[in-house]
Amino acid sequence: MSLLRPLITFLGFLAVWWGVTRFTGIPAFMLPAPGDVAQALWTQRDLLFWNTLTTLSEILLGLLFGTLFGGISAIAIVASPLLQRWLMPVLVLSQAIPVFALAPLLVLWLGFGITSKVVMAVLVIFFPVTANFADGLRRTDPGWLDLARTMNASRWAMLRHVRLPAALPAFASGLRVATAVAPIGAIIGEWVGASSGLGFVMINANARIETNLMFAALFILAVVAIALYVLVDRGLRLLLRWSPESTGFG
Repeated sequence: MSLLRPLITFLGFLAVWWGVTRFTGIPAFMLPAPGDVAQALWTQRDLLFWNTLTTLSEILLGLLFGTLFGGISAIAIVASPLLQRWLMPVLVLSQAIPVFALAPLLVLWLGFGITSKVVMAVLVIFFPVTANFADGLRRTDPGWLDLARTMNASRWAMLRHVRLPAALPAFASGLRVATAVAPIGAIIGEWVGASSGLGFVMINANARIETNLMFAALFILAVVAIALYVLVDRGLRLLLRWSPESTGFG
């Protein structure tokens, strides 16, 4: 049943899409029919496959480093008031500046390769992981902390054995959000300047008015994003099955 509902939704979406292209007379260069997109998926499968690997690599690397830096920053913020005063403005600034504004600078500084796209993804991922994990660390049950103090636990022991396990559900929530938004940074970077990737394919297809190819790349990007989210969500629910707060959205 869990697979039946998305399948019905997808088929309904295709039916509406086909009806719009069939009966409204909208030009194909504005909205291609589902059949034209399917044909582009098949005829351009080699091009789409290799560029999908590029974008997927950027997303996964961005997710890895964004989660790592976000987790370390959250622990530092909670562990040290001094670091909190220094890091919080950086966190706020990273979200106050639009990603689109930073993308041209990152491409200029880091080049057209994968590095600038990974950094873009890290900037998008960094905040939700840090904010959720830090909030979870702060909200540790005071009774647990008092019990640890009565047992003469050090700050490190309390962090390792009390705060971190208690904050894992919040960390999982941040990681889910990060996984959902991870493709944004990579695609924006590819739109600004790249030599490969699904965003690169979309920009070039748009310039040549190959709308069917552009929709094909968009379709693959959506499938990759959904599949990645489902995998992360299922993995987190398996690892944190002891916590009722880690049920996710699936």
